[in-house]
Amino acid sequence: MSNEHSPLLTYGLFAVGSDTGGSGLNTFFGVVVPTVLSMFSIVLFLRIGFVIGHAGLLQALIMLAVAYVIISLTILSICAISTNGAVQAGGAYFMISRSLGPEFGGSIGLMFFLANVCACGVYVLGLVEAILDVFGQDAGSSMGDGLRLLPQGYWYTVLYASAVLLLCLLVCLVGAHLYSRASFLILLVVTLSLVSIIISPLALGPRSFVISHQGGANSTIVYNTSYTGFSRSTLKNNLGTGYSLDYSTGTVMTFATVFAVMFNGCTGIMAGANMSGELKNPSVSIPKGTIIAVVYTFFVYLLLFLLVSSTCDRVLLVQDYGFLQRINIWPPFVTIGVYCTSLSAAMSSMIGASRILHALALDQLFGEQGMMRGVGEPVGVIVTFSVSVLQCVVFAGQLNSVTSLVTVFYLLAYAAVDLACLALEWASAPNFRPTFQFFSWHTCLLGIMGCVVMMFVINPVYSSASIALLLLLLVFIHYRAPTSSWGYISQALIFHQVRKYLLMLDVRKEHVKFWRPQVLLMVANPRSSCQLITFVNQLKKGGLFVLGHVQLGDLDTLPSDPIQPQYNFWLSLVDKLGVKAFVDLTLSSSVRQGTQHLLRITGLGGMKPNTLVLGFYDSCVPEDYFLQDPAFCEGVGGLSSGTGDNFGVDLPSLQAHFPPVRSLECPRWLSPEEYVGIVSDAIKMGKNVCLARYFFQLEGEGSGVAAVSGLERTIDVWPLNLLRPENSGYVDVCSLFLLQMACVLNMASKWRHARLRIFLCVESESGDQGWLAKEETLRELLGKLRIRASIKIVAWDAVVRLYGAGKEGRAGTPGGGDVGEGELGGWARLPPGVSEEYLSGVNSLVKEHSALAAVRFLYLPRPPAGSSQSQKYLSQLETVTQGLGPTLLIHGLTPVTCTEL
Repeated sequence: MSNEHSPLLTYGLFAVGSDTGGSGLNTFFGVVVPTVLSMFSIVLFLRIGFVIGHAGLLQALIMLAVAYVIISLTILSICAISTNGAVQAGGAYFMISRSLGPEFGGSIGLMFFLANVCACGVYVLGLVEAILDVFGQDAGSSMGDGLRLLPQGYWYTVLYASAVLLLCLLVCLVGAHLYSRASFLILLVVTLSLVSIIISPLALGPRSFVISHQGGANSTIVYNTSYTGFSRSTLKNNLGTGYSLDYSTGTVMTFATVFAVMFNGCTGIMAGANMSGELKNPSVSIPKGTIIAVVYTFFVYLLLFLLVSSTCDRVLLVQDYGFLQRINIWPPFVTIGVYCTSLSAAMSSMIGASRILHALALDQLFGEQGMMRGVGEPVGVIVTFSVSVLQCVVFAGQLNSVTSLVTVFYLLAYAAVDLACLALEWASAPNFRPTFQFFSWHTCLLGIMGCVVMMFVINPVYSSASIALLLLLLVFIHYRAPTSSWGYISQALIFHQVRKYLLMLDVRKEHVKFWRPQVLLMVANPRSSCQLITFVNQLKKGGLFVLGHVQLGDLDTLPSDPIQPQYNFWLSLVDKLGVKAFVDLTLSSSVRQGTQHLLRITGLGGMKPNTLVLGFYDSCVPEDYFLQDPAFCEGVGGLSSGTGDNFGVDLPSLQAHFPPVRSLECPRWLSPEEYVGIVSDAIKMGKNVCLARYFFQLEGEGSGVAAVSGLERTIDVWPLNLLRPENSGYVDVCSLFLLQMACVLNMASKWRHARLRIFLCVESESGDQGWLAKEETLRELLGKLRIRASIKIVAWDAVVRLYGAGKEGRAGTPGGGDVGEGELGGWARLPPGVSEEYLSGVNSLVKEHSALAAVRFLYLPRPPAGSSQSQKYLSQLETVTQGLGPTLLIHGLTPVTCTEL
């Protein structure tokens, strides 16, 4: 399924037809002849009277109009699709699958295969019925003369039908080319039969007939009827409806049942498309030949409807389906016509079904080892398989019993063709340029609606069951089939809709009530960052999540862009980790400059990152997650080699693409000054910043620790700026951002049962009871923000005493209330009161109270303005977070909480 079996270039740039070259069939022999014969089939000779007799001429014309409107709309779609590129073997299946993708194509292909199989059974049953009318031993047969040699009964009917199927199989095994050439002779015979039917009323006078049928309790029912020739009174009597008992099935006919039978005379429009693999130029022959055949058959049906309703008594029409033999100048003309059309239509359906099944097998929609693995090469095996399924249809015994199911299958397939064309039109893809222009999305939509409505009018049960089967096949193929290279219409439609909604997503209409984190996570090497990638995926709360990576280099010195080939590897990593993330890569002379580029250009419209997440800058040697997770081992997961659904990236190549993790001796690509500069740049650009440390220690999904009850997991929030204890306000923007991010994590499915704890640091020995008011204020704020969290009071007098000179600065904060962003952290230099002892004391305090937390949220101070203090800034952060476990240092700039409704 990795290609489209094209003999030309990979993308078929110069393909104009199938691979049959100059030896293929032309329009007349390959499309017109099989389509005309399939559309005539048994309805033309054996069910014209049935339709007129039960429905009357007016309703029969309505049925004819409805049927031809539906198939005409479908033909417009077929013509559009078939003239938009090279059409190969598989006919309708090929067109649908290459337009809608493997799921819809495969499921509709199987449904269309079933439709052809069932239709073949209908044609065979019609042929058996015509044979028994002439040669059956039943005394109640409609024809009074003939050789009565064949015994009759249900099982004899099945036997005769099986023999006819065997004959069709032998003919089809000879080859489609021979069948197509012979079908022209069959068309000549059928045309001769039609001419005899048309001229017979001019040569024959009125006559009477006696028709008998077997009734119940061994009784015989006799009907006296007549052929009147052209008569105004006969035409008047046949105008209205006359639904009555069908003598073949014993049931009362209705509009739906009669329409189902009549529509079988219109279901051959795909006969030419099914021969696409045998055509010299399918893109030209299919639309041209199909339209010619449909127009021709429509006028023939219309002429016969008027002719029969003007010359035959209604009783004759209802009680004798083979009445055309009685009113013909030479009855064998009709008999030969019935045999030829039925055999030809049956073989056409059988060849069409086998071609569809063959195409399905070649595309490996059920996997390389799927149920159709042995159907790939010999056509004889395919046809044999088709015949084995046909036996189930044949056991229905009566033609009228199968027509409803066949019609529903065909209508569903036609609706799918219209849907394929509608999707291509709505997607507005530039490469959808069919040379056939007489269609629009209106015709496609009307075709779909007409097919679906008539399906449920004919038989709601069959329609519901067929749609349910279609959905089951669609889901099965979706999970079973490998990825195709055909192109997915769903991607085009998604693009079309996303573009439209992105234009509607106006950044000027953003409101704090609907804020959500939109994260850009910078990744140096995913081998050491997989746990953090997974964690941020849970933290995004339905927002944008982008994995960013900067490769050092200068495009001026390189022969080509080294970034583009890497996207497949990163996207395969995203699939492997099961995260909902985009990937954005860039080439830059420095990591800092590349990060600036990504912060500016990543996203589109209202979908742009508002938060930057970085791994922590420390001296730890990273661990290789690829060696720990069994999902990255050969043979586990979805990237094992040979599945065909990895877009060319198998597991070994994925592992080889990402370099080994940095060892202790390896130099860093990033200096401390550059790292702090990235943080500073993000804050200047109005982005929130998160620094993640120790996330390689985060509990794995499959570990024993993760299996512990969620109530034992805690999320701890320390909203105080621990490096500036004099700024004791808890309701500034950054503190609220910490609370919001912790609450967002708590709302994620895997963290929903974790307990959220907020730590309030107080100086209990000062004698000042102001901390009680602060606690009450914080509790009231949590209530207004609908955040369920417990407040933990932490006395930190001993730690504050280590702060030293910073004590004097406390008076600078008026009242200790709300603190502006500039006051909080826009230092030109680091605060002088932060000693190593103080930092160690803070670290010990957090360790004491949050040792068992699953993750910790700490306040990230604003970095210093000068690069000379970058190393000291990082050292302070490293000391504060030393040995804490998974910790997120957050500096928030964005107002994210709202107490309004």
